[in-house]
Amino acid sequence: MSAVRASAPASAPTGTTAEETAPGYRPGRTLPLRVEALRQWRRRRTLVMGGVLAALPFVMIIAFAVGGGPDDGGGGGNGRVSFIDTATASGANFAATCLFVSAGFLLVVPVALFCGDTVASEASWSSLRYLLASPVPRARLLWSKLVVALGFSLAAIVLLPVVALAAGTAAYGWGPLKLPAGGALAAGDTVPRLALAVAFVFVSQLVTAGLAFWLSTRTDAPLGAVGGAVGLTIVGNVLDAVTALGSWREFLPAHWQFAWADALQPQLEWGGMVKGAVVSVSYAVVLFALAFRGFSRKDIVS
Repeated sequence: MSAVRASAPASAPTGTTAEETAPGYRPGRTLPLRVEALRQWRRRRTLVMGGVLAALPFVMIIAFAVGGGPDDGGGGGNGRVSFIDTATASGANFAATCLFVSAGFLLVVPVALFCGDTVASEASWSSLRYLLASPVPRARLLWSKLVVALGFSLAAIVLLPVVALAAGTAAYGWGPLKLPAGGALAAGDTVPRLALAVAFVFVSQLVTAGLAFWLSTRTDAPLGAVGGAVGLTIVGNVLDAVTALGSWREFLPAHWQFAWADALQPQLEWGGMVKGAVVSVSYAVVLFALAFRGFSRKDIVS
């Protein structure tokens, strides 16, 4: 009888009373974050993604060494300058360059992977219903998986610039952050500014996280959730390129994805980052709410 009562929270996540559960049962203690984090850490895709992100800076260093450096390749031939043109000026410049080339797409992939391969993977393994019968309340299951997924996403976004800063400093030395448009940031200000830029990149990726997590609660195919989130993110980038939309583009998260560059100006500018953060967080909150609401009413058969 106690076993039957213990499974009640899985099928009825709300409205469960103390008399309907087994003695000593505490919903808040089910599926601890450390257990879920350890499970995700041991996944092969986590190690592969970490290896790819850590290897990218070294690949770029080799590319610059083989190609003779950005200044020798005519990077400014189109009349415009970017962080790539100053990549080898210092370790800080190299870290900013790695962030510049990866923020638009590469960093989208780990966020979509970690957040989209959460609930859907359990469903594809036919283990989701057994987790809920443990019993783990549905809200608790989603909360644990979301927190861990966001934690791994943040770690992935931080890993790349940290490795790039270390590798770039070893290859090109430590010095001021030379700005493509002219001027420079003092060496002592570069690390806090880069940290602020990385923080904004993470906030801007919350939309992708929300999309992937919501799709993960709607499908039993992890690849569908991950691919759907990446695909919709690409669609947002395409729409942002349509200048005919005018000011409507400001409501697209993709419109603000490079606002982090304002943190690397001689005079710190907050306008773009604040607007981008508000747009991203607003979309993310709605998507996370849809995920929790839909999953609470979903008939779990996987």
